[in-house]
Parts: sequence; C-alpha cells; structure tokens
Amino acid sequence: MSHLALVTLVVRDYDEAIAFYRDALGFELVEDADRGNGTRWVVVRPRGTAPGTGLLLARAKNDEQRERVGAQTGGRVGFFLYTDDFAGEQARMAAAGVRFVEEPRHEAYGSVAVFEDLYGNRWDLLQPA
Repeated sequence: MSHLALVTLVVRDYDEAIAFYRDALGFELVEDADRGNGTRWVVVRPRGTAPGTGLLLARAKNDEQRERVGAQTGGRVGFFLYTDDFAGEQARMAAAGVRFVEEPRHEAYGSVAVFEDLYGNRWDLLQPA
C-alpha cells in the first residue's frame, strides 16, 4: 500500500514557520531535528492527522528558493485544510491573525474560505458538505 507522506513547503525561517503553523493554524510539531550545516528536519501536521502525513518545512537555501517562498503555486490555492467545524475554526484562526482573503462561502461541496499563510501561500479552509 502506498500513501503520500510529506509535502515540502519552502519557508524563510524555521522558527517563524513553526510558530505560525503551531500557534495560528493549530498544527502540531511532529519533528524538529538538527541535520547539521544549519539545516533541520521540521515536520508539522494538523492535529488528528494520521501519523506519517504532514508538511516538511524546508528553509530556503539560495536565491532561487527564496524567490519561491510564498509563491509555490503561482498564486493558486495549493493547500487544503479540512475541518468538521468550519465556523469555529475560521473564527479561531482569524483571532490568531490568519488573513482570510475572502468571506466564507457555502458551495454545493461545502463551506470554504481562502486564507494565506504567513508567506502568502493560499489555502482553502474547507468543511465538506
């Protein structure tokens, strides 16, 4: 059996990214290991997510990578955070300083609102119908 385990998200700084994903989005820090030479293996995931699934936060190492921070998907929504309490989660995130770029809307597939992470990557907060 195969499954998708980690998706790399290029970040400017490990600690500021950990703080945002942990404190503003409510993710758990799964691993933060020093790999030497100023690199770390940092994994975060939404609470309640299956073990082995998460985001690998990778600090940009060069100009090309730094240019991609916040624009990994060319301005499109590239990440989808599912919830079973849309209103509560959206209110908690907004109170924690998360920037929503649109008002919540209710579609045939569920309740959704687009927000940006601390770098400008776009996410959907989504409660499926």
